[in-house]
Amino acid sequence: MSLQIVIEPPNGRQQRVALSGRVDTYTHLELDQRLAPLLGNAGLDNLVLDLGGVDYISSAGVRSVFRARKALSARGGKVLVLNPQPQVKKVFDIVKAVPLGDVFRSTVELDAYLDKMQKKVLAGDDDDA
Repeated sequence: MSLQIVIEPPNGRQQRVALSGRVDTYTHLELDQRLAPLLGNAGLDNLVLDLGGVDYISSAGVRSVFRARKALSARGGKVLVLNPQPQVKKVFDIVKAVPLGDVFRSTVELDAYLDKMQKKVLAGDDDDA
């Protein structure tokens, strides 16, 4: 199975990328190549990876997520993981590549988190946003 990557239009300082298929040894380079321009955008604070359609992730896929996370965290941004299938979430749990606080079960949960984070910034309390 291949990897499908849908990059949605940016929403302010947030970018959402929906993935479906397998993120593995054969497909992770395509993901890295498609994410590179987004990660190079200094105006991007949050990259939301919607993994709802991902049925398998290998260590190569985990490294792609980790690289994206490292690139954004270097400038204070975050990679947020949305809708992981149970088996994919288990991989992240095992390797601790994505903090559990950055994994969301639904868009509603993600939106509530982002809303809370933005309200903290507006209130002047952006520590630990």
